Amino acid sequence: MISEIDITFNFYSDTPSGKDPDSFSPTLRAYHKALWSKELSDGQVFELSDQQKGSYLYHNSPIGEFHLSSDAITHTYSSWRVMKHIISQLPSSEIEEFYHIGSTIGAYLIFPGNKVNGKMTINGSRGTNRHIKDRFDLTLECIRRYYSNDDSPLKETLDRYPKFFGLFNSFEEYVDFFLLHDLVAKDYSGIKFWLKFKGFENSPLPRDIEEYKFYKESVINFVRARNLRIVESCQK
Repeated sequence: MISEIDITFNFYSDTPSGKDPDSFSPTLRAYHKALWSKELSDGQVFELSDQQKGSYLYHNSPIGEFHLSSDAITHTYSSWRVMKHIISQLPSSEIEEFYHIGSTIGAYLIFPGNKVNGKMTINGSRGTNRHIKDRFDLTLECIRRYYSNDDSPLKETLDRYPKFFGLFNSFEEYVDFFLLHDLVAKDYSGIKFWLKFKGFENSPLPRDIEEYKFYKESVINFVRARNLRIVESCQK
């Protein structure tokens, strides 16, 4: 039940060792099902099922058929070799705190999990695209541009899922549905980037320890704020 969601729960705690919570945490799947099974702006209910074989979460109704998967939307980069020289300058306790906060429900989202014409999903594309490097703030900027029909590094991928993004009609509705308000301006006109945004041609990774600290605090603040929004949404 939604009322039983614990925003402090670490999804690695009920995930088998060495496995990914996105696939193996039963609590994470239950939370996703509870949170995102709700009414769309047109009054139709986006009811999710966890009983469809081969699908993490599933919806099938007159509004369409959807296979959804879970994805972590924060990243410590602590295991990335290219970032070792920066992260090694921080106490391990700080990285552990960052990792723990990124293992709570505020740091997870669902995306379409089915490949279209054998091509990468959104999860796969945003993780491998050199302009994104798994940063969700940059992903959300791409989604914002999708709704305004502007170009972005993920445009080709996002264009493969028009029915999913069509569920929300606009960027504002997408943000409202998934409780992403703390990552956008109050008027939805722009993204509150985790690092200063100078265009997609610049490296998305922090360049030094000061940038990494700024990035880390930005991500932590976002997850904490989104967790509180989730609590509020459960009380309505």
